[in-house]
Amino acid sequence: MNRTHNNGELRLADVGKKVTLIGWVGKRRNLGSLVFIDLRDRYGYTQILCDENTTEAVKSVRNEYILSVTGEVVERKDKNPKLPTGEIEVKAEKVEIINTAATTPFIIADETDALEDTRLKYRYLDLRRPVLQQKLFTRAKIVKAMHEYLDANEFIEVETPVLAKSTPEGARDYLVPSRVHPGCFYALPQSPQQFKQLLMVAGFERYYQVARCFRDEDLRADRQLDFTQLDIETSFLSQDEILTLTEGLLKKVMKDVKGIDIETPFRRFKYVDAMNMYGSDKPDTRFELKLQDVTEIFRNSEFKAFEEGLAEKGAIKALVVDHCENYSRKEQDKLTDLAKKNGANGLVILKYQNDELEGSAVKFFSEEEKEGLKNALNLTNGDMIMICSGRWIKTCTALGALRSHFGKALGLIKPDTYDFLWIVEFPMFEWSAEDNRYYSEHHPFTRPMDEDLPLLDTDPEQVRSYAYDVVLNGYELGGGSLRIYDCDLQEKIFELLSLSKEEIQNRFGFFIDALKYGTPPHGGLALGLDRVAMILTGSESLRDVIAFPKNASAKDPMSDAPTEVDQKQLDELHIKIVK
Repeated sequence: MNRTHNNGELRLADVGKKVTLIGWVGKRRNLGSLVFIDLRDRYGYTQILCDENTTEAVKSVRNEYILSVTGEVVERKDKNPKLPTGEIEVKAEKVEIINTAATTPFIIADETDALEDTRLKYRYLDLRRPVLQQKLFTRAKIVKAMHEYLDANEFIEVETPVLAKSTPEGARDYLVPSRVHPGCFYALPQSPQQFKQLLMVAGFERYYQVARCFRDEDLRADRQLDFTQLDIETSFLSQDEILTLTEGLLKKVMKDVKGIDIETPFRRFKYVDAMNMYGSDKPDTRFELKLQDVTEIFRNSEFKAFEEGLAEKGAIKALVVDHCENYSRKEQDKLTDLAKKNGANGLVILKYQNDELEGSAVKFFSEEEKEGLKNALNLTNGDMIMICSGRWIKTCTALGALRSHFGKALGLIKPDTYDFLWIVEFPMFEWSAEDNRYYSEHHPFTRPMDEDLPLLDTDPEQVRSYAYDVVLNGYELGGGSLRIYDCDLQEKIFELLSLSKEEIQNRFGFFIDALKYGTPPHGGLALGLDRVAMILTGSESLRDVIAFPKNASAKDPMSDAPTEVDQKQLDELHIKIVK
């Protein structure tokens, strides 16, 4: 069973060599006196030729059997330019069946019509598909490049606890009951946030970790319950220095993994500018379609929808798309539904044809408003105009969703491009009218910008933070911030977040205490490793770059987790299930 070569290795230069290969049968073609077998391993395929001397040995062989083949490398008559090994084949002299295989529930090949849940149920078979193996190999190259870059820049890798204290950070915690402390629970970390900050208090200065994180939240294509991030924290570096360091990291990843030299420094957009222009804090800037503000044109409008929008201290914004004059009423209704799904109260859709505005809302516009709209938007015949009004954030977000829709629908996105950028100066707080309180836009350890500190007492909603997100092609790759390193300021932020002194002490007492002992100025960020791998492999879902993922119902179809446990285990943990 000792193989001499792998199945992606042999070339014309090896003709005449005696070799032994081992692998899975990818395909078997029986031509009577000749049998051809495609032998597969993680490295590729080699064609095996069995003549009358060896066909008896393979007559019972089926797909996914494991074979050991010994024979001579010969030049193929019918070469396959699609395969690296396509110029040679191995003429079998000895074939041994190492193991048999049951009929698989789907074809083990790059292209498959199997449903995703079937693939996930038999994930160990799904992972035999070369396309998925290549995705995981690429992911491993990404991690390798990250390690090399950070090690070269004097970072130390430190593991932090997986069983920790519950300190909810915006999502629900996964709780782990303690057997030896009845009624008490550990929490699986949503991130190593507090631990990495404590490592800065401890004086390590440059930390990183490829960290497992856990959040009990609803799933989608780019989200998993348990995920991996590259976690970084530094002391004594400015925001600019942290951003430059991260750009160097991503530059190395792109070079090592994709062979692409990306330009640095990345462009930087303030949060408010990104929202105003693109309707998103993670804009896809591979196409130029932008939102435009028309608030002042309709400042005194008698159109009820605009009056109500401005009454919310809101904004009126427009998105213009050309060559869409033939959009049907049904298609327009779908656009309205998309806008509403993303927070809009409604959507006004107009068309510009024959040098005139058309649409049901036009009759409510004054001549001055119509002329102002034509001039401000620089309209040309064939344009479709979509207008939203209401709270600024909802108006921007709704039109941003429409912008993304048209970027894909109209083929505006430049293929095979990687457009990195930073979003900076995020708001410190987000107000919840439902809960009548502030929430952290990032997390409660984010440092407010120095010039906005006085606003903490007078107008917290206007406070900006030293927070930053790195974005690629419309995806947030990761983000971070400079941290609060003064215990008095940290307590003040907790109070603004409506946490009582008792809650602060119970949740964060150990952390507040640590800040009293000469905490250095520090900051960091985390990059979503799964998301980076998803984008660089051209995958549609995070599940394609995770070896054993959960499905959209938060289950593992392969192991059937989560499952019920027996009563003895529950009794040991002092837990009673209430139906």
